[in-house]
Amino acid sequence: MSRPSIRTWRCQPEGGAVSVEPRIVLGIDPGLATTGYGVLSASGGRISLLDAGVIRSRRSLPLPARLAELHDGLLSVIEAFHPSVMGLEEIYSHYAHPVTAISMAHARGVFCFAAQKAGLRMISLPATTIKKLVTGNGRASKQQVAGMVARLLGIAHAEGPFDVTDALAAAIAAVESERQ
Repeated sequence: MSRPSIRTWRCQPEGGAVSVEPRIVLGIDPGLATTGYGVLSASGGRISLLDAGVIRSRRSLPLPARLAELHDGLLSVIEAFHPSVMGLEEIYSHYAHPVTAISMAHARGVFCFAAQKAGLRMISLPATTIKKLVTGNGRASKQQVAGMVARLLGIAHAEGPFDVTDALAAAIAAVESERQ
């Protein structure tokens, strides 16, 4: 099996130390071609960015091989950071695009399976709930989400595509949903 395509963006948050026993939270924005992921450390009321990036599957491969690439990519992130919780965006696709929903469902199923096998507690949230928990507005734009993610993580700006900032938002929302 070939290695999955993973690209990461590591950022050093501004100031502040994390307490002794942080909880590691993985956020996922699922997609068959490109999946965003974000890894946070949460301790008390503080969250810190550990890693973020994308896992890509090659379009030239048949579906089972693409799903295997996504699985292998996620496992490498899980093995590197040992999260205890995974925040996962629920599937949403406009009724005019059912093929998109089916593709996302395949990828999401792989991520649910990997989380279960790794013993991660999964928090599945609709995109509107993630946006509401992160920005205060369930209808926030991707740019607004990216801006608030950068602000909450204490970084100048959130690098990478919206897949990455959406995954970081899923991780932040998972932390926030546990506090409520």
